This record gives sequence, structure tokens and C-alpha cells, in this order.
Amino acid sequence: MAYSGALPVLMKDWEMSAGEAGLIHSGWQIGYLLSLFAAGFLSDHIGAKRTFLTTGFVACSAAWIFAIFANGFLSGLVLFCLAGLCSGGSYTPGLALIAERFSPERRGSAMGWYLAASSLGYALSLVIGSQVIALLGWRAGFFAAASGPVFGALIASYVLRHTRNIVTRRHATGHALDRLKAVWRNGPAMLAIWSYAFHAWELLGLWAWLPAYLTAATTNDYGAAGAVSLGLLLSGLSFATNTIGSIFAGKLSDRLGRTSVMLFMTLTSLACSFLFGWLLMAPLWLVTVVAIVYNLAALGDSPVYSSALAELVPPPLLGVAYSLRSALGFGLGAVSPFVFGVVLDLFTHMTGERGTIAWGMAWATLGFGALAGPFVILQLRKLESHAKFGARLG
Repeated sequence: MAYSGALPVLMKDWEMSAGEAGLIHSGWQIGYLLSLFAAGFLSDHIGAKRTFLTTGFVACSAAWIFAIFANGFLSGLVLFCLAGLCSGGSYTPGLALIAERFSPERRGSAMGWYLAASSLGYALSLVIGSQVIALLGWRAGFFAAASGPVFGALIASYVLRHTRNIVTRRHATGHALDRLKAVWRNGPAMLAIWSYAFHAWELLGLWAWLPAYLTAATTNDYGAAGAVSLGLLLSGLSFATNTIGSIFAGKLSDRLGRTSVMLFMTLTSLACSFLFGWLLMAPLWLVTVVAIVYNLAALGDSPVYSSALAELVPPPLLGVAYSLRSALGFGLGAVSPFVFGVVLDLFTHMTGERGTIAWGMAWATLGFGALAGPFVILQLRKLESHAKFGARLG
């Protein structure tokens, strides 16, 4: 979020095209997906708690290295990729810890709270960053953001001090490749994983480009001087609402079923992807409202996907299932910010301005990449009655 929030300024200071700016964000996602994949296997091998705490402190170091030494496109690309490579241990092991602790009747709500906390972190990063960048510049904003992982690691160490570190019996499920094959052959689980992958294409593109777009939209009413700060504040507001969306969607999926909520949220976010970019010249209040709805729909169903997968695979395979899901989801998600930037550059060149057409076509790439999602979810609904754990899917 620190990089996305500073993007309108960095593109000028680092003399980057939109494609280069998107490539740096994609570099982080590539590093992140590799770390997510590794963290899932580590959770099965040494336990989710130990993986969560160890990788948390590693992520602190990588964040500070980026904040101190990033100074242009090439250094930004390399160091942001490194930061992503060290950051994945806070996600899949955390999901595994929740799956260990909560029963299926409460799991959707619990994961909703967990992901709501991440949304709050995104919002705080953008709100605090907007003020720090305005006063002290983008590097000071990076320093402020790099402080967050330090506090997170310390809090986690305290909260988990009495939590058991559970290591599954590896001989019961075979080697890593055997466990991966077992998940791959699980039809309902793979449908849940693929639906998440298409969801991630849309979500990670939204994360990367929302602050820059809101800054561009804000310029219409407030001029360039105040646009960056206000654009980041509005982005932070839209991310803050995700705390409500994640909790609400998790609770709702416990009552109505996982796939029902997944389908509704996916269709809503798709509609926003095809609409959002064309609102560049619309009143700012309308752009902000759609941004909030877009965020609620695109991120609000994340705990539902996590809960559904936890109920489609046995506990010894959950770590590798989350790893496979992360590899496919963040693999697609790593491409979408770059594609968005390339299309934005292309239509800017074709039209002679970075206006409504350029932004509209760029946001539409997120919708086209996620179009297969609803069809996969519908297929999962058809297989619900045949899945071993399908009763919890609704």
C-alpha cells in the first residue's frame, strides 16, 4: 500500500511509465506468491505458529531495506520483489491457525475478522502515508509504513505465546509432491482454488491502481497540489470499509452458504470493474461511493474463499492447499497490475491524453480477466452435494 499510495509522485520522481510502475507492483506480487507457496509447506512441516512468527520478523527487515534503498525503477523493482518474497508468511499460516482454532460454524466469521484487520492496515497505511508524504515526501511515507510490520510482529509474539504449535503427521499424507497431487485431484477444492485465482486478478489490480486513479479523479476538482493527499485519503476510506465487508461476508456465508456469497460478491465487483474507469470526470462523491462498493465486493469475499477451501480438504492437506491457491491466485494477480499499466499507456498514446478512455479501458482489463470466476463458482455449486465437505458450502 505504501508504494501504491506514493505512485502518483513516484511516477514523476522516478520518471516511470505506467507500464514500469505496474511492473514494480507485479514484482512484489511475484515475490509474494513464491513466499506464500513456501509458507504453506512450512506450516505443514514446522507448524503454522512457528512459521507465522519467524517470517513476520523477516518481513520487517525487508520492508526497511526497501524504504531505505529504493531510489528508482531498477532498485525499486529488485527491492520490492525482495520485500514481497519475505512477506507471505503472515497470510497462509494465519489462515491455518484460524482453521485449527475455530469450528466450521464460526470459521467464516473468524476469517472475516482476520481479513478485516488486513483491510484496516491498508487503510491506515494510506491515511497516514497521505499526510507523511504531503509533509515530508515519499521516502518518509515508506519509513512510516515499514514501522507497521514491526508492531505486527511484536503483537503476534504476545498474542500467540500460549498457542500450541501443531505439526501434522507428514507420514500420514506422504511427501510434499504427494500432498500437492492429492489437492490437485480434489475436484471441488480445485474449483474453489480457481475461483479465488480469478478473484485475485481483479483484487490485486484494484489494490495497485486505486490510489493513482482517485488522485487523477480528484485533480478535476482540487487541482494537482492537493490531489495526491486527498486521493490517498479517499483510497484509505474505501479500504477502511472493507473491515465491515469482510466481517459481514464471513458471517453471512456461515448462514447462507459459501458459494451464494461468493457469487453475489463476484458479480458486483465485475460490474464495478467495467464501470469504474469511465467515471473519471464524474462528481467526486460518486467516484468515492463506487470505489467503496468496489472494495467491499472485491475484498469482502476473501474470507469466504478461505473458509470454503478449509472445508473441502482434510486438515493435513490444508497448508499445501493454501499454498497452491496462493500460487495460482497471486500468479494471476501479479500480471494484472502490469497489464493494467500497459493498457493505460497504450490508450493514453492513442488518444493523446490520460483521460476517461484510457482509464476506462485499463479498469476493464480487471473485469475481463475475472470473467471466468462466476462460471467456476456455479460449477462448484453443482458439485456441492458430491463433495465430502460440501455440506458447509451451502
